[in-house]
Amino acid sequence: MIYDPLQQAQRQRVSDGSTLPILSGTESAQHLLVLIWPQLGDFDSLEYAWWLQREAAQLAARAVTVRAVGIGDRSSGQQFCDYTGFPAEQLFVDPEAALHQQLGLYSGLSFQPPGLSSGQRAWLNLLLMCAGIGSPGTLREVFRGYLGDRQAPQLIADQQVIKAAPLPPIKGSFFRFAGGKGFQRPFELATLRLRNMTEALGHWQTYVPDAAYLTQRGATFLFDGQQLVYEHRDRNILGFAENMSRPLAFLEQLEPVLQER
Repeated sequence: MIYDPLQQAQRQRVSDGSTLPILSGTESAQHLLVLIWPQLGDFDSLEYAWWLQREAAQLAARAVTVRAVGIGDRSSGQQFCDYTGFPAEQLFVDPEAALHQQLGLYSGLSFQPPGLSSGQRAWLNLLLMCAGIGSPGTLREVFRGYLGDRQAPQLIADQQVIKAAPLPPIKGSFFRFAGGKGFQRPFELATLRLRNMTEALGHWQTYVPDAAYLTQRGATFLFDGQQLVYEHRDRNILGFAENMSRPLAFLEQLEPVLQER
């Protein structure tokens, strides 16, 4: 039962530095969303947090309590929360990805050429995964970011200004020229990902204190009480959701449960 190891796990909380159970404070939660993230500077972690901010009203409407564990230390977590707006009291850090390993999550490509340190091997494997090796679906998802997706919602409001160096500030209305409005336009998601990449590279040592875990992937677990109602175990970079067009679409299955109550 996946709930038991999560309930027993203790990690450092970003908000106050206390080491305590990651599910502390969720005892009376109607629904519980537990996110096991890779490195906090990873594309997947940063993008997932963006979606949680975007869908905050949906989470509240479905009475969903969120807890997340990411690879890094407290400084990584503080930088992550400052950038994404994710609540520091809901985020715990796991410097050695011990919980990921305990849950049997995908550790990523593990090619081990001789003569390299663990960090150097992780970098090599990460680059290979970015090219789609040992990371099925990554290149398709990269292309979707550039080509657009009519099954996904519009991501940047017309009046919103996005700063994604080295590009100049871009107003959301600009993307109408790439195909219209009301859906994910070409280059729209790629621009948000560029902003995340600029953030991660600009604070790399903070986000990644130990490069040995660069390839480790994460997972999503949704509970109704203590009953697991949905899970997704990541198998690739940019594969943190079953439906990347609408990553939180799985929350819709809670609606019948709420109606019954």
